[in-house]
Amino acid sequence: MINKEFNITGTCFPELHYMADISHKFSQTMNMVQQGKYFVINRPRQYGKTTMLEAIARSLRQTQEWLVFNLSFEGLGSTSFQNEAAFCRAFLRLMKLQMTESNEHTFADFFNTAQDNTNTLPDLSQIISTFVAKAERKLALLIDEVDKSSNNQLFLDFLSVLRNKYLRRHLKTERTFHCVILAGLHDVKSLKLKLRPDEEQKFNSPWNIATDFTVDMNLQPNEIQPMLEEYAMDNQVSLDAALIADRLFYYTSGYPFLVSKLCKVIAEQLLPEKSTRSWEAIDVELAVAKVVKETNTNFESLIKNLENNADLYEFVFKNLIEVEYQSYSIHEPMVGMGLMYGILKNGQGISIHNRIYEEVIYDYMTSKTRSQVNLSEYNLSKNFILPNQRLNMEAVLLRFQAFMREQDSLKDQSFLERNARLVFLAFIKPIINGSGYDFKEPQISEERRLDVVITYLQHKYIVELKIWRGPEAHAEGLQQLVDYLDRQALSEGYLLIFEQLKQKTWASAWEMVDGKRIFVVRV
Repeated sequence: MINKEFNITGTCFPELHYMADISHKFSQTMNMVQQGKYFVINRPRQYGKTTMLEAIARSLRQTQEWLVFNLSFEGLGSTSFQNEAAFCRAFLRLMKLQMTESNEHTFADFFNTAQDNTNTLPDLSQIISTFVAKAERKLALLIDEVDKSSNNQLFLDFLSVLRNKYLRRHLKTERTFHCVILAGLHDVKSLKLKLRPDEEQKFNSPWNIATDFTVDMNLQPNEIQPMLEEYAMDNQVSLDAALIADRLFYYTSGYPFLVSKLCKVIAEQLLPEKSTRSWEAIDVELAVAKVVKETNTNFESLIKNLENNADLYEFVFKNLIEVEYQSYSIHEPMVGMGLMYGILKNGQGISIHNRIYEEVIYDYMTSKTRSQVNLSEYNLSKNFILPNQRLNMEAVLLRFQAFMREQDSLKDQSFLERNARLVFLAFIKPIINGSGYDFKEPQISEERRLDVVITYLQHKYIVELKIWRGPEAHAEGLQQLVDYLDRQALSEGYLLIFEQLKQKTWASAWEMVDGKRIFVVRV
């Protein structure tokens, strides 16, 4: 077998890792490089930024036309940003190291000598001009992790130097880099907003020469498929690459880390437990169920960003829990922040980026709700398991109704109305834990309903959660549930209606709708 793996940490290398086919993305980016563009690859964490920089550097180094400086500011300590002299010398040390690694020892000596005489940014500007003239090649400057230094103000001043040189590069006396690429979470404007929040500084960017980077870094199914085919051939695994790629995209929306993570879980955790060396569509679903229960730095960052930004938290709550659609502009600061962190995406309206993030956020919000209500006397799993190991969903919903009826007189009414769906998700979680999992699918419509797909052992149950909006909307909701049951090839479904009324009916009954049995419970 080939000793390659699916990588979820650091840079991906084609000789070591199974990689999606990013040739089109690479070609688009290389065109910008060849045209001498200055630009920023600002994308969320673990989105393929470093891998793209490495691919560009490798490609350019294969020619005699370019000298490439592929730097990262991640390892620079705080002392490198204490003053201009410290920054200039740290930058030149990185340049020297790059030339040493490229066996360009004459150029390495140049930067070694230059360190002793460079104390200011104007000094550094002159060193760059002198070196460009000496090199007689095109220079590409690639800087990764631009927003991880302890004091970015000096770096912004450095960008101003590069900007001025760029604007003067048509002059015979000016020499500078042919192309500059910055990579990080923030774009430079948002970096400046973080450092200088005062109004007059907001749009005075030192990097307004940059070309917009519009390359879609999300992995599409046709880009994922070749990676799966290569893996299958190397490891004698049977799989339908097109089908698996579509399912991976369905859950991840092409977020590179999540695609690789699911593949890694299937290859290294699920496959060894199977009797056949094959990947099936259900394996993707099982991998998702495993991954959303994990703690990793990506999910920790997701939750931290919600915890630290109340407006963003509220938007996500309305989108996922209240299933509320509102028209938002990408220019709104809250939306821009969500897009920058990769929590949101801009497709047919602003929404949560992917279904895995939806599940992680649901679990996070559910756990917060669980800490505020006492469910332990109501949801012991043994009370809801039938002799044939099926889940008695009718009993589950009736028990939840009893719980809500008691809470209705005890708990703050506004809390229950706002968090009713989360309370149900918290109620169901310990019942299915260990033997099942659930996926939530918000259905943004007038009814603002939430479909919960529960898998317990090999059995599937559909529970639709919605707020009572009157008889007409109720009839439409029943028909939508019937259609959903048809798609899932199920004959029974469950409808949980939240009545935001002073006098609730607390009713429950089985109904027949177009040949489907639907158990309706009102709380």
